[in-house]
Amino acid sequence: MAKIKTKWVCQNCGYETAKYIGKCPDCNNWGTLVEEVEVKTNSQTQSVVIDDNPVCLINEIEITESIKLPSGFEELDRVLGGGLVQGSLVLLAGDPGIGKSTLVLQTAGNICKQGKKLLYICAEESGSQVKLRAQRLNVNSDNLYVYSQTNLEAVITQIDTLKPEILVIDSIQSIYTSNISSTSGSVSQIRECTNALMDIAKNKNITVVVIGHVTKDGNIAGPKVLEHMVDTVIYFEGDKYKSQRLLRSIKNRFGSTNEIGVFNMVENGLEEVTNPSELFMKERTETATAGSVIIATNEGTRALLVEVQALVGATSYPSPRRVSTGVEYNRLLQIIAVLEKRIGLNLSKHDVYVNVIGGIEIDEPAADLGIALAIATCFRDVVVDPNCVIIGEISLSGEIRNVSNLEKRIYEAQKLGFKKAIIPKQNKKLSGNFEIEIVEVPNLMHAIRVCVSKK
Repeated sequence: MAKIKTKWVCQNCGYETAKYIGKCPDCNNWGTLVEEVEVKTNSQTQSVVIDDNPVCLINEIEITESIKLPSGFEELDRVLGGGLVQGSLVLLAGDPGIGKSTLVLQTAGNICKQGKKLLYICAEESGSQVKLRAQRLNVNSDNLYVYSQTNLEAVITQIDTLKPEILVIDSIQSIYTSNISSTSGSVSQIRECTNALMDIAKNKNITVVVIGHVTKDGNIAGPKVLEHMVDTVIYFEGDKYKSQRLLRSIKNRFGSTNEIGVFNMVENGLEEVTNPSELFMKERTETATAGSVIIATNEGTRALLVEVQALVGATSYPSPRRVSTGVEYNRLLQIIAVLEKRIGLNLSKHDVYVNVIGGIEIDEPAADLGIALAIATCFRDVVVDPNCVIIGEISLSGEIRNVSNLEKRIYEAQKLGFKKAIIPKQNKKLSGNFEIEIVEVPNLMHAIRVCVSKK
């Protein structure tokens, strides 16, 4: 006979405890523990497991080429590694209102045009609400089936009946299984439902796309183990008050995790941006100001040109403020320390604000030189040549170190009409003929001298 016990589970991180505590010791959040029923079978009960998969040698395993289905969006296919892999489980996460359902519904319409049968499970909306959005997005197909349901067992029944090639769950937090007594959205429900969907994807060879919400901290709602269960995890990012949207992969078993896709939210849905550099800099004024520079960053196989702005002013606080948006905070502190020690800038009584335009998160060292020049020029109230692109990593000694994929960065700058590129002197010899002027700098002091002009 089964023994019924209860446990307390954190709805943010999945931490489990036998009794209630106000603060979760794992994620340090208050009031996130919820009581759930845990069913344990008697130790004397034996279960028979039927294993249809034989044990075989690794040399005897036959490799079958994965079939990748184009999504209809080149930007989405870039992030996925070429398309949706047959039999894979994809998790799409993002903030509320960012456009996850819009992206999935448009992709569903594109896939159905290829003759594929798709089942769309709308667990948060009615069928008529999905139809209204489909009309606005101009999505209409005889292969797109919509099913408004939250019970997983009912969904599985429809899968066996329709036998779709693509399954979309919107969203996983609203789906529940009758095998667990806890409410939908709890850690146990999310874990169990995702595990069942993974079995469907692998055993029935159905591509499953799951939409997931994120918490206020930016993590996927539910246990972190959810990311380890799926094949691909994609984040849909951006400011809901602006039109730019970024699609970023943080886990992909079938492709690179360094690629990003860029979209623009318009009245009729999402439009992919084939030239992100032009989008990020279209609002840049022709007359540059002090503290504004253009850097060439690398996102996967794509080179992007983005604008970095810095603001330096006398502080009114006991200790100066350091604020960074789009730049890793500790990296900013390191660059400021190099400027103070190697260049002689006294920033101990000044607030420093650094912002990357367009919502891009820059985490590669090749942006160091551009950030340093933005801070230094704002402090000295001089202007960087607006036709100049800055590329380089700064060491603690003030030297400019080499970067990867330099040719791609320079070609992108040349394509957008820039006249000069500041690059590290230590970089290997460039392969290719460039019409843009190449200036090699050995250290930070030399870089400041060659790229600034008087206002």
